Amino acid sequence: MAKVPGAVVAAGGLIGGYGLARWTGKRQLGGVVLAAAGVAAAQQWRQRAGGAAAVALSAAYVTAFAGSHPLARKVGAWPAVFSVAGAVALASWTFADRQG
Repeated sequence: MAKVPGAVVAAGGLIGGYGLARWTGKRQLGGVVLAAAGVAAAQQWRQRAGGAAAVALSAAYVTAFAGSHPLARKVGAWPAVFSVAGAVALASWTFADRQG
């Protein structure tokens, strides 16, 4: 069975985490989705591209999450989330997924 690419897992974690937090009003639930997707994506990145790439992409994932907050004040919440999710997906595809 083919694995879902790390780019999709990471972007889905950012989008799904925010969506769940917003829909339920419980930020902790969104955090669980965000963390679970981050761990799953990091495992795929490590398998496909090695430890250094997994660390770098994981840092990008966390930075994207943190960066979405100030960006949201400028462009709105959903556009910010989609923007950072796209950036992480592109980085994942560039450095890990297209190699696998």
